[in-house]
Order: sequence, then structure tokens, then C-alpha cells
Amino acid sequence: MNGTAPHSSQTAADQATDHSRLWAALSALLFLPAALVTWVLTLASERASRCMTYGEQCGSSMPEWLFDWSVGLGCLAFAAALAAPMVRVRQAALAVQLLAECTALVVILSNA
Repeated sequence: MNGTAPHSSQTAADQATDHSRLWAALSALLFLPAALVTWVLTLASERASRCMTYGEQCGSSMPEWLFDWSVGLGCLAFAAALAAPMVRVRQAALAVQLLAECTALVVILSNA
């Protein structure tokens, strides 16, 4: 009469329906094309074209360290989402990864 048997079957069922590793890998894979599209959108703005053509208005509105930290945090969260053995930890890491990737994209877009 082991009291942990229902808990272990519930954990196995949770792990069978958990797709957080798949979503973490997919979002990491899609981050680079999203960053490229965001960068192209930024270059299409009037401010970026004036900066490239005349060298005017070439400042960024958000600090570059925010981009660096968000990309680094996204990479760490991606590694945690892949390596964590517990479902809740993987889901929390996926949420942090998505938030960090969105922050990095906003920083790119804010340079427009």
C-alpha cells in the first residue's frame, strides 16, 4: 500500500501531455527569423533611413544592454525548458523564454 502510486501515475500522465520542450524548441527556432523580419521592419522606417542616408537621428530609444540580457535570459530559459525534469519547471522556463524573446524583439523594433 504505497501512498505515492497515484502521484506517480498523475506525474506520468502530466508528462505525456506536456509539450513544453517542443514549444521551447519551436520558439527558439523561430526567434531568428522573427528578429530578422523585425530588423527589416526597423530599416523600413523613416528614422532608420535618415540614419543610413544622412547619419541623422542614429540613436536607439532603448538601451542595448536590455537586448543582450533578454537574449541571454532566453537562452538560459531555453536550456532549462529542455533539461528540467519537472513539468512545472519546464512550463515556467518556457514562459520566461517567450517573455525574454518578446522583449528582445521589442528592443529591435524600438530602434525604428
